[in-house]
Amino acid sequence: MKKFVFPLFMSLYMSFLMTGLITWVNTGIGAGFFGRWWVAFYIAWPIAFGLVFLGAQPIRKFAEKITSTS
Repeated sequence: MKKFVFPLFMSLYMSFLMTGLITWVNTGIGAGFFGRWWVAFYIAWPIAFGLVFLGAQPIRKFAEKITSTS
């Protein structure tokens, strides 16, 4: 269960903020903004979850490898 918690929260955090920002930049905050944001988030979050779930550990190991002092 623990291995799903980090990807869940990280993907929610990143997709929520990124889709909100990109929707704002592309279309502005006006009529229908929250609807457009929701559609973008609804599409992005499952993708983000899968990417974080599959990529977090390999990326963490790679980062540790390139930043370790030998």
